[in-house]
Amino acid sequence: MTFPYTRWDPLLIAEVAALFRDAPFPWGLAGGYAVEQFLGTSIRTHDDIDIIVFRDDQEQLYQWLGEWCLFAADPPGTLRPWSQGEYLPPRIHDIWTYERAAHSWQLQIMLIDTDGDAWVSRRHPMIRGLRPDLLVQYHDIPCIRIEVQLLYKAKGNRPKDQLDFQACLPLLTHDTRVWLRQALQLAHPEGHPWMTLLAP
Repeated sequence: MTFPYTRWDPLLIAEVAALFRDAPFPWGLAGGYAVEQFLGTSIRTHDDIDIIVFRDDQEQLYQWLGEWCLFAADPPGTLRPWSQGEYLPPRIHDIWTYERAAHSWQLQIMLIDTDGDAWVSRRHPMIRGLRPDLLVQYHDIPCIRIEVQLLYKAKGNRPKDQLDFQACLPLLTHDTRVWLRQALQLAHPEGHPWMTLLAP
C-alpha cells in the first residue's frame, strides 16, 4: 500500500456490476449507492463504493479478485494485507481493494456473517433472515435490502445517513417500516430518533 486511506477513485456502479457479473457467489451493492439504486436517482456525492459478500464465500471472493490488492481492516481503522488462504474471522468486517496498477482505493467489501441458511447482523444476533432475502434487485443491480442498509446507517447517524433515511422514508412499505423499527429496537434499546418517524 503506497497511498493514504483518504485517496479514493471508486469504481462506477456499472464497473462493479461488470466485475462481479459472473461471480460464483452472491453479492450486492451497499452503502449510499444502494440507497440511490433503491430511490432510482442520485441525491449526493460519494467518497467510496461498497458491496456486501457473505463471510463464508470469502475464499471464492479472494480467488475472484486474484489480480487485485486486498487489505483487511484489522482492527477497524487499520488496514493490513489479506494473505491467500487466510480466513477472516468475525471481528474483521471490511476489505479494501484496488487493481494492482491503480493508485487509489477503488472498492470496499463488507463481510456479512451467516448461521446456516441465515444471514446475521452484527448489530444484534436476533436481527437475521434467510440469505436469499438479504439481496434484491434495484433497477437491475443486486443490492442489500433497503431496510437492512438503513439499519446499518442508523448507528452512525451522520448527516449523509440522515439525508439517505429522509429520502427513503416516503418510499418504505408498511412491512419495511415494521421490520426496520423492530430491528432498531433491538440494536438501539436506548432509543433512536428514527423510530418515531417509522411509527404507524
